[in-house]
Amino acid sequence: MVIKRFRDFLSGALLVTGREVREQFRDWRIIFPIVVLTLFFPVLMNYTANRLVNFVRQYDAPIIGERLIPFLLMVVGFFPMSISLVIALESFVGEKERLTIEPLLCTPLSDTQLYVGKLLASLTPPLLASYLGTTVYLIGVTHRVGWRADPLFLVQIFVLATMQALVMVSGSVVISSQTTSVRAANLLASFIIIPMALLLQAESGLMLWGRYEALWWVAVGLLIVAGLLIRAGLAQFRREELLEREMDTLNLRWIAQTFWRFFKGEGRSVWSWWRAEALASGRGALLPSALTILVLLLGAYVGVTQAKVFVLPAEYLQEFWNSGEIAKRLGGLQLLPTYSAGLVWFQNLRAILLASIGGFFTFGVLGMLVLLLPFTLIGYFAASLAQAGISPWVFLGAFILPHALLEVPAILLAGGAILRMGASFAAPARGQTVGEAWLKALAEWAKVMFGLVMPLLLGAALVEMLITPRLALWLISR
Repeated sequence: MVIKRFRDFLSGALLVTGREVREQFRDWRIIFPIVVLTLFFPVLMNYTANRLVNFVRQYDAPIIGERLIPFLLMVVGFFPMSISLVIALESFVGEKERLTIEPLLCTPLSDTQLYVGKLLASLTPPLLASYLGTTVYLIGVTHRVGWRADPLFLVQIFVLATMQALVMVSGSVVISSQTTSVRAANLLASFIIIPMALLLQAESGLMLWGRYEALWWVAVGLLIVAGLLIRAGLAQFRREELLEREMDTLNLRWIAQTFWRFFKGEGRSVWSWWRAEALASGRGALLPSALTILVLLLGAYVGVTQAKVFVLPAEYLQEFWNSGEIAKRLGGLQLLPTYSAGLVWFQNLRAILLASIGGFFTFGVLGMLVLLLPFTLIGYFAASLAQAGISPWVFLGAFILPHALLEVPAILLAGGAILRMGASFAAPARGQTVGEAWLKALAEWAKVMFGLVMPLLLGAALVEMLITPRLALWLISR
């Protein structure tokens, strides 16, 4: 019975996909530029790779060319996707402007079948263009330069291209289903293109350093984000709202009033608000905070493993530790004249805000990456000291533990609030518009930040500047 229902669902979705793909390939104004640019760009990259290899050979640096050729391969796979993204951006709103959406929405297909069918149809041209461009580049670079890729690396490149296309297309279809004009959809596409371009730069750094195994983790992260985007699109898509929505208007007064209504809640004073709203939102963030603990422990583990790769000289660490300089520098005694508790508080809040912004656009995924970075550094320094014969527990107890008693709970609550806010975007907005649901999620995040995280970070900053340096110096001197 389950298999039959799945086959019925898939057949309905594929009907929409077949219709869309046929229309796309019939429109030469869309396909011709994509095909021409897809074939021209690999030829250009082949020429670039050939000239680059010849140039670096003159200076006896062939490894530079060997590392840049795979990077160009990845760029060739990414470039056609960014061009053909316009197909996904106009999947729903384009048909609405052309007045062809009504017959499709009147079919007996469910909202999920319509959405999945459109998603698969929008995914087909970018993937075909990416695969075609990558194949042309591989043939050319093999013929002209003599470079042959490892089969596992080729699988990795095609997996990365598929995941990138899935993220970009799923995000574009969400935008197309929630906007009222193609112009607005194209403007909002910058929130997809810019993060993906930044990710491409990060991937290029991994390739230049030869850390190809890390690209698998990038593919896993992209798959998670794509799944969340698809879940968000399915949760927020309603065909009746697509027809009723006439024009996007920016009503700042309504946004401010709605946010304040959700933020204030039942509170009549600061104390009653803190008890009734902030604590309730904090309790709601406890469950995702448990996931944050696992992420932070993972960051510490990564730092410990990297201490074996990037080894600090043991003699230098021992001399630095025994002289007491490490207590003065890491403990902050030399920084006390220029640093203050307010400045440390501001820096911590800035890091939390950066994680929140990243989590807002990636359903919490990028926010977790920002939060685990300090724990990665702590794990790295603790493991480096242990390798030098110095007790890491003294380091943790002297430099980390005093203010961590307040700072770690603040980080956990912030991480839980970020994850909760990201998850709410992928949940159905029952009885509310999409805008109201998002403002409510943002208000829940703000309650945790203002009511719990900011006071805890302020207390941690005071401890870090007034107690931690002196305790560290006292422990090490003994």
